[in-house]
Amino acid sequence: MRILQVNKFHYNRGGADKYYLSLIKNLEQSGHEVAAFSMYHPKNIASPYAKYFVSRLSFNEGGLMEMLKTPGRMIYSLEAKRKFKQLILDFKPDIIHIHNIYHQISPSILDVATKYKIPVVMHLHDYKLICPNYQLFTGGKTCIACKPHKYFNCYTKQCFKNSKSKSALATLEMYIHHRLLKIYEKNINTFIAPSDFMKQKLVEFGWDINKIKLVINPFDAEMSIAKGEEVKQEEEYLLYFGRLGEEKGLEILIEAAALTNSHLKFVGVGPMENKLKKLAEKLKVKAEFLGFKNGPELKYIILRSRAIVIPSIWFENMSLSLLEALNLNKIVIASNIGGIPEIIKHGQNGLLFEPGNVNDLTNKIKSLARLDINSIKQNAKESVKDLSADNNLKQVEAIYQKILNK
Repeated sequence: MRILQVNKFHYNRGGADKYYLSLIKNLEQSGHEVAAFSMYHPKNIASPYAKYFVSRLSFNEGGLMEMLKTPGRMIYSLEAKRKFKQLILDFKPDIIHIHNIYHQISPSILDVATKYKIPVVMHLHDYKLICPNYQLFTGGKTCIACKPHKYFNCYTKQCFKNSKSKSALATLEMYIHHRLLKIYEKNINTFIAPSDFMKQKLVEFGWDINKIKLVINPFDAEMSIAKGEEVKQEEEYLLYFGRLGEEKGLEILIEAAALTNSHLKFVGVGPMENKLKKLAEKLKVKAEFLGFKNGPELKYIILRSRAIVIPSIWFENMSLSLLEALNLNKIVIASNIGGIPEIIKHGQNGLLFEPGNVNDLTNKIKSLARLDINSIKQNAKESVKDLSADNNLKQVEAIYQKILNK
């Protein structure tokens, strides 16, 4: 099969990008020919298809010229459309698999795919299909105010980067793409949802259930216990690893740590870092902020922890941190929200607590001393045994094949 993978970042920036790059590698190892289409960035992994990539556009670092280019790029990028057409003519893919294309690439490329009658699969790594700010979260709370198609609420709430101008542009983008052009609805053959929660949420917002397939994310194969890596003595710290954002509920974790005299370690970066450090200092919580870690270094930190805490207060889709922690036989304490309870069964392979409830999280941390730890750890690894990269690849290949056989 000749497969064209599309994502706006071609380096390991976040979970979606990590999955996209891993899928390319796995497809190639499985014997497929794979091309990539993305945006130029100095951190990009080398690609023979880099000459087709669109020019870089940064919403956070750019100056006046970047701001002036943003509306056209977000709404309908002619540059992306032109370069994508050339790649299609040169590579001649059998199928196109898109990931995150909004803003830096835009759905203009979908018109090209339809023109040349190439089927398109879209992987839903977030809620952008139904939410202007892609999180269903604003003002510190979950939000479904835009259901159905009431995108003006993004502007009134200023929920895109807390900016009136950016929220106005995100609102306009949604109305043009979904009400005027219906560009995703018309040009996508199949959507892949990594959690049943996301699938049902899309259906709730009016999307066709028959076009949405459930394929749960795989854990990272590197996050497995190799021979000789077993930890005989864990340390007493609780660990969070991931993005340090408001939606992750990390202030609640610090408050619960103060009530339980717990030692915390945070791995990751994000806009909440300084605020979290100040809160930990104010509440006299021993908290270490270790910055970005990956590979063996991250695995060692996870293995040495007493438990992993995922205190999200947004509709967490299917957290890679959750899957990796379970595969490493770790006790996970997580919010009962989004796709998390599809994996965590309370008291069996982990613990669930009410999102945003400090007292409930405090009680779950205290209960660690009374749990049958070994039993839960065994169940943790067992619960994700089928979520390997190999099984994920087979499911994705089956979707491709079904579309091509029609």
